[in-house]
Amino acid sequence: MKTTDPIADYLTRLRNAIKARHRVVEVPASNLKKEVTKVLFDKGYILNYKFEDTSNKQGNIKIALKYNPDTKESAITKLQRVSSPGLRQYRPADELPKVLNGLGIAILSTSRGVITDKEAKAMNVGGEVLCFIY
Repeated sequence: MKTTDPIADYLTRLRNAIKARHRVVEVPASNLKKEVTKVLFDKGYILNYKFEDTSNKQGNIKIALKYNPDTKESAITKLQRVSSPGLRQYRPADELPKVLNGLGIAILSTSRGVITDKEAKAMNVGGEVLCFIY
């Protein structure tokens, strides 16, 4: 099935896997999804990830979800899509949104690659706000 919004599909698969308490979730790969996965790993929202090749050349991303060993709470409480194919949300560097007063992250697609809101502020670049994560 062809999805019109692959990033929303990616976030929904993660959200559903967290709700069902899965350890690992598989997502069809794309370069943008790979970059978003790397940001999630770097910021400590997921345990690990692996890119796998498949017969249809697209490939898969295997994501190991992160839970607190004591409370069994997920490291990700909320995934929220901001920009959509019908309404793109672009922000200049000085108007980047603060997620949960700085506790969460906004993932942006910029001319310097896929980065967080804090990195974009430091580099003074704006871009498309893909999603909020906290």
